Amino acid sequence: MPEIDTNNLDEKQVQLLSEMCILIDENDQRTGADTKKNCHLNANIDQGLLHRAFSVFLFNREDKLLLQQRSDAKITFPGCFTNTCCSHPLHTPTEMEELDAVGVRRAAQRRLQAELGIPVEQVPPEEMTYLTRIHYKAQSDGIWGEHEIDYILFMQKDVELSPDPNEIKSHCYVTKEELKELLEKAKKKEVLITPWFSLIAETFLFKWWDNLHNLKQFVDHDKIHQM
Repeated sequence: MPEIDTNNLDEKQVQLLSEMCILIDENDQRTGADTKKNCHLNANIDQGLLHRAFSVFLFNREDKLLLQQRSDAKITFPGCFTNTCCSHPLHTPTEMEELDAVGVRRAAQRRLQAELGIPVEQVPPEEMTYLTRIHYKAQSDGIWGEHEIDYILFMQKDVELSPDPNEIKSHCYVTKEELKELLEKAKKKEVLITPWFSLIAETFLFKWWDNLHNLKQFVDHDKIHQM
């Protein structure tokens, strides 16, 4: 594995690089574990290293989507706008449990609390809808990037927020129209958005959003969408 100097990076974010992610093959079958650091180095991604991840889309009772802007301290895609929460299940027994993606949903509950300060009892895993999976790859810069099979989780609930500024620079609830305006600004390079959020927004998001109260028709746990 390549040696990378992390002295110029945020101390708290560097500590998180030692977390163990779940390595998988292109069929989302577990193949082992490696550090968050190794999973996000382009040098390893170029060799095919792939890990499991999730993206949460949390809507309030007004059908508005909660977005976050990643903090400038983040190692990948700092300052970018993205969906509610994006992270990784860890290589632990509770988060590796695969039946109904309960391990991934537990990881989402953990990270919603860590990033956005949402009390865990307000986001129980059983209230999250696991829709489908996407497989994508993207470089953040010359050193760091993403290569993930990403579980898409939807949830609708009014929650209490107390974001961690080391994780989140800003946050807001948006309507469909407001998100479309943000996506247009991103195309003009006026704002930055994460590549996975851009891919999901350009393909599935608005169709799912239009059917927020009837999502069962879109549940597909067999197909992994290549993006």
